[in-house]
Amino acid sequence: MTIDEARDDFSRLHRTFMVHLGIASGLAWATALYAAIYAPWVRNIRALIDPAAGLDRVESTVSYLFAMPAVLVLAWVSLYFGREMLRRAQTLSNVALEFAAAAVVAFGIFYLSIDRALAALHASF
Repeated sequence: MTIDEARDDFSRLHRTFMVHLGIASGLAWATALYAAIYAPWVRNIRALIDPAAGLDRVESTVSYLFAMPAVLVLAWVSLYFGREMLRRAQTLSNVALEFAAAAVVAFGIFYLSIDRALAALHASF
């Protein structure tokens, strides 16, 4: 069965969202791994990225680069295995609105992941 032949709106939107979330997860991991090659491996990368901000939050390079891509993969896996649970737990009146809200959240996490990778790359040059 293809995406166009899905029986209902939920199945069609779920498959489309799964594909796009998978692509976003892959791109986030690829960017984070590329940044990890060039980023300085330090205990507190935040001090290198923004020295004026102070040392109030200590975050290592590993957690700075790979936390958001890991969240995306965790969301992708839970979406894959929790399909029927999500179908039964509909909270909004329209399925398209639910997937749109999920897409906004996923895009925000994707954006933060890419932004952190670019900040780490900028700190290395």
